[in-house]
Amino acid sequence: MFLNRLLGTALTVFGVLLLTFLLVHLVPGDPVEVMLGESATTADRAQLRADLGLDRSLPAQFADYLGRLAHGDFGRSIHTHAPIADLLAARLPATARLALLALTLALAVGVPLGVLAALHQHRWPDRVATMAALTVSAMPHFWLGPLLVLVFALWLPWLPVSGMELSGAIWLPAVTLACGLAAILTRMTRASLLEVLNEDFVRTARAKGLPERVVILRHALKAALLPVVTVVGLQLGSLLAGAVITETVFGWDGVGRLLVESIEKRDYPVTQACVLAIALTYVLVNRATDVLYSHIDPRVRFGA
Repeated sequence: MFLNRLLGTALTVFGVLLLTFLLVHLVPGDPVEVMLGESATTADRAQLRADLGLDRSLPAQFADYLGRLAHGDFGRSIHTHAPIADLLAARLPATARLALLALTLALAVGVPLGVLAALHQHRWPDRVATMAALTVSAMPHFWLGPLLVLVFALWLPWLPVSGMELSGAIWLPAVTLACGLAAILTRMTRASLLEVLNEDFVRTARAKGLPERVVILRHALKAALLPVVTVVGLQLGSLLAGAVITETVFGWDGVGRLLVESIEKRDYPVTQACVLAIALTYVLVNRATDVLYSHIDPRVRFGA
């Protein structure tokens, strides 16, 4: 039922909030010592401990943490003293643009390749598409990104190496993120479409004399999209997580790069907020995927 899904989402969000709250407390040793270093004065340590609320009990700290989040207050950066909400608001659009372009590229390449492979099963288009998908899926982002820079920015100076200011700077990081997802979508679309092509309703559509293009696009592909939508919903969260590495490699000023910078500077309030933003986005996107199920296949109902 929908209420069960809603309750599950609420419990998941609560778990995310609890884990991000405990992030500071999971730091080995005294987190204040880790943030300020050994050269900090006693007054500085006491001030930071009070600013972070570490001088209070854990339940009181967690209640205060939830209260601040309810009002959109993520705290302030230890190094810049800027509101963390403003930092996230400045970086989130860049990460969203990158993830959406990567998702668009992955869908534009992965789904047609999967359809092509399924329609030519055991022939050379199928073998080429499958081999390409397996090869690309084995390439991690931290290796594929520099490889694309080497080819398209150094050997073939078509695109800028890094940054956001130059025209076309988004393409290399977007392609880096899209490749892995495109490989997954190719294999998933192929497997799902091959299964659907053997269903009775597809044979009935062909028996009615419908053109093969109509049978594939209007009947078989629509039914085969359900597991593909599931994968897209799950992998969109992975795109945000993968952006942590990709944004750092390409100097893209998004949430992923902000997270890495905050870890390097030991700015744990910013780290908390970045992890929370990525995790909540992942949860909400997956729940939104559930809603799409019933639009693609009316037989699917919540709780079924």
